[in-house]
Amino acid sequence: MNNLKRNLLIITVLLAAVMELIDTTIVNVALSHMSGNLGATLEDTTWVITSYAIANVIIIPLTSFLTTNLGRRNYYIGSIILFIVCSFMCGSSTDIWTLVFFRFLQGIGGGALLSVSQAVIFELFPKEKQGIAGAIFGVGVFIGPTIGPTLGGFITENYSWPLIFYINIPIGILAATSCYFLLTEPLIKAKVHAVDWAGIALLAIGIGSLQTVLERGQTEDWFATGYITVLTVTSVLALTAFILWELQVEQPVVNLRVFKSKTLSIAAILTFITGIGMFTSIFLTPVIAQRLLGFTPTQTGLLLLPGAIIAILGLIVSGKLIQAGVSPIIVIVAGFFCFIYFNWSMFGMNLDTSANTITTNLVFRALGMAFLTVPLTVLAISSLQPKDVPQGAALNNMMRQLGGSFGISIINTYSARRIASHRTDLITNITSANPLTTDRINSYTAYFQHKGFNLLDAKLKAMEVIDQVVVKQSTLLSYKDAYFLIGLLFAITLPLLLFVVGGPKIAAPKVAIADH
Repeated sequence: MNNLKRNLLIITVLLAAVMELIDTTIVNVALSHMSGNLGATLEDTTWVITSYAIANVIIIPLTSFLTTNLGRRNYYIGSIILFIVCSFMCGSSTDIWTLVFFRFLQGIGGGALLSVSQAVIFELFPKEKQGIAGAIFGVGVFIGPTIGPTLGGFITENYSWPLIFYINIPIGILAATSCYFLLTEPLIKAKVHAVDWAGIALLAIGIGSLQTVLERGQTEDWFATGYITVLTVTSVLALTAFILWELQVEQPVVNLRVFKSKTLSIAAILTFITGIGMFTSIFLTPVIAQRLLGFTPTQTGLLLLPGAIIAILGLIVSGKLIQAGVSPIIVIVAGFFCFIYFNWSMFGMNLDTSANTITTNLVFRALGMAFLTVPLTVLAISSLQPKDVPQGAALNNMMRQLGGSFGISIINTYSARRIASHRTDLITNITSANPLTTDRINSYTAYFQHKGFNLLDAKLKAMEVIDQVVVKQSTLLSYKDAYFLIGLLFAITLPLLLFVVGGPKIAAPKVAIADH
């Protein structure tokens, strides 16, 4: 393959991966518009996010199996076609459950766009430049979820929500056409084996149930809702059976035996924590900016932009360092410290925090992601045999997605509990015996009297303002607690790297990362 075709293929598969990752978050800011347009409750509309996440997490660990049995070219192009057809159907949906159904199928198609794109990019670079390959793919991993909410907000504000799905169609057609002429089968091809239908069924049931519980648990008040309890039990039983089955079957659909590698196991845990930090930060920061600080979606996007640009540079630097022989462990430590600092800085914010301060904090978040994306992938597969590299990389990818799901679920629940706690604490100080409270109420009452309210109504309006202030402050305090919790998770898990220090020298992989 000449350089022109090689570069075109890299751009094509990276574009497809970014498109898939953008779709994980692009609908987040459009839910209220969808709800009103489709005549659905906001709770029902959130299934648009849930169904996509469920499909994604189910399909990612199966991509190695599907690629082997269907052929990489057929599977990848077929997945793009499924993705764009379902994108059209999502935008054309006239009721919420039709939208949810096609959103699930869109997630099935999207699973290959992430994993196989990574495989192709790594394969197109020689072994001494695998760090650069990881940096290029890392750009997509970071940029996609980061710009998704901003792009979705801009489209929804200025056009209409179906367009957030329709924009995938021309990109997808371009990617599918390019891959038809450029994409080939992998250099290292696994043998086709009998289909492990039992493993596929148990994985789909277990992961699907678990993902539903994580996505819907807080909204449905957890185990106070019958179906959440049933799905929790189902996920535990199905995943336990899946693990036992895959460990004893001769040709498993997901080879869990690769977790015998201590290095992969530790990398998977750290990748899980990174997923928590990556997705919760991109969930919390826009919420604070828009709901508490009054920023528009466009202004929120501008907060994220400098960090995104610096992250690209950071990814290139981290790739160069790995290529130069620097241990990925050193780069991972730097990334963890950047994430810890980011969360500590956000923990110290208040309602007067400036946009410049938040932007500066987000730069450290971006650097943290840049220093973790490539080295964690390298660390994960560094001790695996060439034949196990695809499965190990796929499982590591899945851990990042699961980390995001677990993280958002944990943070939603934790912040909701902390809001109630902080509200109680704040209200105990609002008494007639507190001169500051009395002065504030009298000031507000006088203001509303000046606006034409009688004394009784002015006092009621003053109390409403006080209540709004309490809600705003308690919400901010709960989100600050969430940042502190995330930073604490990073600090607690960082010492795990001590278990891989002093082992065999870890370098860039000696084989391309084949299909995941």
